[in-house]
Amino acid sequence: MSSRHWLIFIVLTLIWGSSFLWIKLAVREVGPFTVVSLRIVFALLAILPFLVRQRVRPPRGARQWGIVLAQGLMSATVPWILITWAEQYIDSALATVLNSTVPLFTIVAANAFLSDERMTTSRVAGLLVGFAGVIVLVQDDLRAALRDAGSSMVLLAQGAMLVSSFLYGISNIFARLKLRGTAPAYQAFYSLIAAAVLVWGVTPVADAPLRLPSSTVTWVAVAWLGILGAGVSYLLFYSLLHAVGATRTATVTYTIPLVGVTLGVVVLGEPLEWSLAVGMVLIVSGVWRVNRR
Repeated sequence: MSSRHWLIFIVLTLIWGSSFLWIKLAVREVGPFTVVSLRIVFALLAILPFLVRQRVRPPRGARQWGIVLAQGLMSATVPWILITWAEQYIDSALATVLNSTVPLFTIVAANAFLSDERMTTSRVAGLLVGFAGVIVLVQDDLRAALRDAGSSMVLLAQGAMLVSSFLYGISNIFARLKLRGTAPAYQAFYSLIAAAVLVWGVTPVADAPLRLPSSTVTWVAVAWLGILGAGVSYLLFYSLLHAVGATRTATVTYTIPLVGVTLGVVVLGEPLEWSLAVGMVLIVSGVWRVNRR
């Protein structure tokens, strides 16, 4: 990874680092399908200027539309709905750990379908070390969340998070196989357009009675999730995915918890625990091991 790739990696970490917090705030007032629908609207508005500037042509024929529809469902629509729904029943710490299984799913799928991303001992070791770092980082909150994890809805929410992680991992491989060589704006915009048709059609029924947010905080949350958490970040994500590979790119999910915990210490004055230092060392060393030559 070049210095430019590392910069994109860090920006994605910063953007996605607070996504679980914004989702938690949004679902306090409106349903999960409504959050996803509004998020797609803001995301499309953010990507549109890049699409026009680069004069990106729309998909041609049923095959191309089928590819972007499949990518949109796997990389955004279904995972977003599952995560947003799950966060009504589980804490952000547990959601973060379950979301951090994305690189583990990715490396297994990459080994099966991508000839240039074979599973190696070094990569597997790096992924396991990084995942251990995530667990150490949020161990206190995770322990408290697991104590209350006996209800059926909590178990279903955990399953939903794992399914979303699996879909993220598969979508990374699918994009490298089917969308390599196309502009990031093409991949991000038309994948969301194709998936939006389904979401906007289902939302009035799934979140009936349908209502828009009334509080400023909720509007800020869905706007942030759409403009930065989807629009800008997807443009960066797809450029990084095709440049350095699916497994390397997926390790960004390990660094996401660092943002939330660090902000708690720096901004909110939360105590500096030993787990922050140990977790950070494990995560950084794991990501470095995966991304080294």
